[in-house]
Order: sequence, then structure tokens, then C-alpha cells
Amino acid sequence: MVNSTQRLDVHLADDARAEALVADVRAGLAAQPRSLPPKWFYDATGSELFEQITRLPEYYPTRTEKALLADCAPEIASITGARTIVELGSGSSEKTRLLLDALDQAGTLATYVAQDVSPAALASAMAELEKDYPRLAVHGVVSDFSAGGFRDGLRFVPEYPDRMMVFLGGTIGTLDPIERAAFLAAMRESLHPGEHVLIGAGLILDEATMVAAYDDDAGVTAEFNRNVLAVMNRELGADFPVEEFEHVAVWDASAQWIEMRLRARSAIAVRIPGAGLDVDLAAGEEIRTEVSAKFDLLSLSAEMASQGLPVAHAWQDPDSRFALLLARVE
Repeated sequence: MVNSTQRLDVHLADDARAEALVADVRAGLAAQPRSLPPKWFYDATGSELFEQITRLPEYYPTRTEKALLADCAPEIASITGARTIVELGSGSSEKTRLLLDALDQAGTLATYVAQDVSPAALASAMAELEKDYPRLAVHGVVSDFSAGGFRDGLRFVPEYPDRMMVFLGGTIGTLDPIERAAFLAAMRESLHPGEHVLIGAGLILDEATMVAAYDDDAGVTAEFNRNVLAVMNRELGADFPVEEFEHVAVWDASAQWIEMRLRARSAIAVRIPGAGLDVDLAAGEEIRTEVSAKFDLLSLSAEMASQGLPVAHAWQDPDSRFALLLARVE
């Protein structure tokens, strides 16, 4: 039950998820090269597998960002004086608590807007926040912030005073350059001058370290990657032989991103009745399931500035693995 300090708005139709999955499968698997968007990893199984990934020794991004945020959250609170945090893709809201605590201690925090595509994830996070922050107004928004080239999705961001929009986890890296430009522009358009944007981004490191983070020795990331096939089997009646696909992670130096792929071990004919699609995969053929761009701090700052989000402050960990960039909306 949502109490008087909590509100939950749902901006997704009941059948929106199913329609989006069909559209993405048709577009991605009928194309050459074949691809699927990474958002379809995250059913209940995929979300649990990703939580396991964040605890793996090879997967440095989560713990590095969390430690960096713990160090600089008080400074972020002091600089922004934000009264409202708006988090896109909030999930469990675990790392965001560091910002909530810092703003609360600074005496400015009033509202937390948590946006996520999953009603269940939002409801769970809101219940935990109610216990731990009884005076905090929490506004949950169930939506797809990428809808309509991000502009439609971000129009559901509610109006509250002195907002700081937060996009953590290096998720900015899952967007290609054209998508990033559209996303940054939409963020700028959804905020008012004087409000802030905080983005967490992975930085370019040596290739071995970056690739290992997406190809762990225990095989958890491989299981996570193959789970997207299980999602299609369950929701679209597909007949992917899941274990006949090999997990592949490679660094594309020209694009400056890690690519995760699924490679068919042999020739495979797949029927996907729910999408009205049959797919014939050659032995060795690959489906790209995710990109994770890594950045040079100056180049990402320039991208943000070009969309009206000039970076006023930036922080990085001692090993220059991860950065937090704070922009003030012009």
C-alpha cells in the first residue's frame, strides 16, 4: 500500500511490453547483422543474474562507481542544493541512497522520483525507501524513457523544485552516439535552467580488464547473455536451443565499446511464432545483444556540452576506471 508520502504513476499500457518485444525481435533478427536490445535481458531471472554479476571480482564498474559516489556525494549535494532527485532506470535505488543521504544531511532533500520500466522493481524499492526515509516524498513513474526517441519517454518526468536528474551505472554506454545525442537533448529539454544532470560513465582502460568484466570465469555473464533467448522462448513461443549459443565479449576499438554477442555453435533454424518470424542462423553467425561504450572524459564532456549540458564538475576514481559528470542546465 502506497502511503501519503508516496505516489505511483503508470504510463505503460498492459500490452506495451509485449508489443515492444515483438517489434524489437522483428527489427533486430530480420536485419543483418542481427541484434537484440539489451533491455530484454531483465526479466526476474536476468535481474537476479545481473545482481550476481555486480558482485563478481572481474566486474569492477558497480563497486567502483559506488565507492566514487560515496566519496563525492556530499560535494554534489553542496554544489547542487537539489531538493529533488529524478533517477532514470532506478531499479533497486541502492546507490542512489548515497545521494539521498548527502542531500538529507545538507537539509535540502524533499522528493525522490524513481523511474523504471518494471512496476515490480519500483514497488519493491518504494517499500524499502518508505521504511528507511519516512519523511521523503517518493514518486514512482513506470514508463519507458526511451520512447519516441527519448522525448516522449521523458515527458513523464514530473515537475518538482530544484531537480537533479541522475543516470548511473554506466548505462549511458548502452546507447550509440546518435542515441546518446538524442537522450542528452531530451534530458536538457525536460529540465529547467539551473537544474542539474549527474551521469555515471565507464572510462577506457586496457582491453583485458574491460573484456574480463563482460566475460567472467564463472560464466555468470554468459548465462545472463543467453537468458534473452529464454525470454523469447517463454514470451513468444520461440524454440531457441539456448545452450547451443556461445557467449562472446569483444572490444571494438573503433567504436570504443564492448560488444556482447551470442554465436551459434552450428547451423540453427528457429521459429518465433509470437513475432511471426523464422530465423535461419549459419554456424558461427552472431546476434549482438549489448554494447557498452567506454569513454574519454573530455570527449563525453564535449558530447554533453553540445546538447546544452555543460559539465561543471567531474570526478573519477583513483584508477581512472569510472567517472561521475555533473552538468548544470543552461
